[in-house]
Amino acid sequence: MQSDAFTLYKLIILFLLDKVDFPLTNAQISNFILEKDYTNYFNIQQSIAELIETDFITMESVGHSSHYRITDSGRETLSFFEYMISPAIQADIHEYLRKNRYSLRDEVSTLSEYFETKKGEYIVNLKVMEKDASIIEVNITVPTEEDASRISHNWRNKSQQVYAYVLSSLLKEEDEE
Repeated sequence: MQSDAFTLYKLIILFLLDKVDFPLTNAQISNFILEKDYTNYFNIQQSIAELIETDFITMESVGHSSHYRITDSGRETLSFFEYMISPAIQADIHEYLRKNRYSLRDEVSTLSEYFETKKGEYIVNLKVMEKDASIIEVNITVPTEEDASRISHNWRNKSQQVYAYVLSSLLKEEDEE
């Protein structure tokens, strides 16, 4: 009985990852499953670990989070066993993704992290990703961790403005200025 439950948890994770064209974070996967009260956090983490071990999903560390994608073998396995996911659970997943697709994508595509340099300054790395490509990446050196943290925190809300400004400024003809 326990193994049937773990099979279902793994299939739910595969189904979730199969229905999006971008990676999902551990927190995003866990939040959905926990919100629906399908299982507990530890079972989710064990299921994810087993899916990685069997190469049904891949994990990439990005900043301070883990991003997961379904592999071709994961997709193939899902196609054989998708019937084991009840229509109600499938409907829950479709509804969750319908309501949250843009915020989920934004969360994994707008990245920021910072680290201390040898000089006691901080470098803030800011990116916006689309598919697997960076559409803008900026590294800024600042004097304090407080500044680095503030910039990193504000990036998600300001990245579109910054991108638009940089693009319009760089595309202007010199005589337009």
